[in-house]
Amino acid sequence: MNRLFRYGVFATALALIVALVVPLAAQEVTPGEGGIIIEGNFGGDPATFNPLLASDTSSARVAGFMFPAWIGVNPETAVHEPGRPDALVTDWTISEDGLTYTFTLRDDWTWNDGTPMTSADILYSWEAIASGVVETSLSYQVDLIDSVTAPDANTIVVTFKAAACTNLTEASYWSPVPSHVLPAFDELNDADFNLNPTVTGGVFNFGEFRAGEQVSLIANQTYGGAPEGVLPTGYIYKVVPDQTVLIEQFIAGETNVVDGPAVARRADLLADTNVQAYQFPGNSWDYLALNYADPANPQNATDDAGNPIDQGHHPIFGDVRVRRAIALGIDVESMIEGAVFGFGTRMPSTTIPASWAFDEDLAPIPFDTEAAAALLDEAGWIDDDNDPSTPRVAQGAMYAADGTPFQFTLYTNEGNSRRGAIGTIVQDQLRQLGIVVDFQAIDFNTLLDIMDAQTFDAFILGWRNGYPDDPDQTSLFTPSGDIVGGGNNNTSYNNPRVTELMEQARTLPGCDPAARAELYHEIQALMQEDLPYVPLFDTEGMYAARTSVGGFSPFPSQLFWNVDRWTVASS
Repeated sequence: MNRLFRYGVFATALALIVALVVPLAAQEVTPGEGGIIIEGNFGGDPATFNPLLASDTSSARVAGFMFPAWIGVNPETAVHEPGRPDALVTDWTISEDGLTYTFTLRDDWTWNDGTPMTSADILYSWEAIASGVVETSLSYQVDLIDSVTAPDANTIVVTFKAAACTNLTEASYWSPVPSHVLPAFDELNDADFNLNPTVTGGVFNFGEFRAGEQVSLIANQTYGGAPEGVLPTGYIYKVVPDQTVLIEQFIAGETNVVDGPAVARRADLLADTNVQAYQFPGNSWDYLALNYADPANPQNATDDAGNPIDQGHHPIFGDVRVRRAIALGIDVESMIEGAVFGFGTRMPSTTIPASWAFDEDLAPIPFDTEAAAALLDEAGWIDDDNDPSTPRVAQGAMYAADGTPFQFTLYTNEGNSRRGAIGTIVQDQLRQLGIVVDFQAIDFNTLLDIMDAQTFDAFILGWRNGYPDDPDQTSLFTPSGDIVGGGNNNTSYNNPRVTELMEQARTLPGCDPAARAELYHEIQALMQEDLPYVPLFDTEGMYAARTSVGGFSPFPSQLFWNVDRWTVASS
């Protein structure tokens, strides 16, 4: 991709760079005179402003302001909803077989050059994805979608290859783009538009990009999501060296909004009377994965004909009593304190607490070392010398030969202080039970190779769920994902009832969230019993704004849902 930096041509951009705040009237704010929102960015310069190509956090942040959503989400329920004011789609219907989605679009939204937004702008996005030549993270969708058509200017018809409740979410990843100014697909990767998008249609228009310094955006008063006008003057995405500087500049008032401040500094923000903060269950979570299968002889779950293959058993973790003992022997609450300064939420299963499908009635596995020790004794892992400093040994264990010491290797990725703290705590606490853990923090790519090869005992890693969350975990916990060399089910977990329930929830006719949630509640209870993962905690999300910022009223994973109503008062 051409990474040359190009600059905007708006005459007002310079004023955006220089001014930090614009004084506000005491009562009413004129659209475009509501002050400038300034956010720190320690993730590096955006690679592109084209939403079709944006795959890094910085690019997605800026592109998200300049291009409208086309399928809306209710920020309070975190569920797709027709007719959202900030989205192009007014409604949709689903065919009886669950394959065809027909979307109706608004007819009153224009690009900032006055050109109407139409179905052609969505069709361009899909055809770019399907072309195979555009550098997009959505290229996998060609395996999911049979066809996309635009029968008229305000209708898009998407036909999927299989019925699934995840189909709507898949379609929502697209973005309307100004097809009337974009080039042929084989020219799009290097188009001038990518770093100088002169035609946009979101809350803000492009202002200027100064590499290594900041991106400046200007309020778009033709934004279709705010017919009464966009209040803030603009938005600046300011480059800072690291998270420490990001917080210091925010506290000093040099920036006025923060997304996900470092957990070590959150207490400082909560104590600052000039800061308004919002905390919520996050969508990033850590877990301890335990291998079910024989790591000395990795096998796929099934052969090419779909017949099950004998995968053997892990000599230690093949026994559910051992897995349960491990979960009982780890104090996750102390882990939350030690690894994320208390800013974490204990997870009873593998569904994040922020999800609409989370079972609030399912209690986490308690920390109970006596119960853990009793289970280990029952499972044939005994303390044969009454010396807690030496490992337990197998004596009548289900899959290990008598005399086998209870010791295993636990991996995580190096350079991650949170997971390093988690691993050290696991190592120390299990030692008290007579379990020797060889904890190793290794190169991330090396760890991925070991995981894919299924030659591990255990590892600590995490997932980051998308928004809005869909709780389907078919690829993680069913045989379809258990493929040596590249599947996500690298623990070789297989519970036929869980597989059945996941398929029911994924393909439920009508996809009613409440009905799906009931199925996911049963899955969560089964997963807690089986423990392919020992779920640990999610890192709580946090947003903060200076008290000078009006309109700050976020929801989980939705900081800027109402940014068109924000104002910034002079200090």
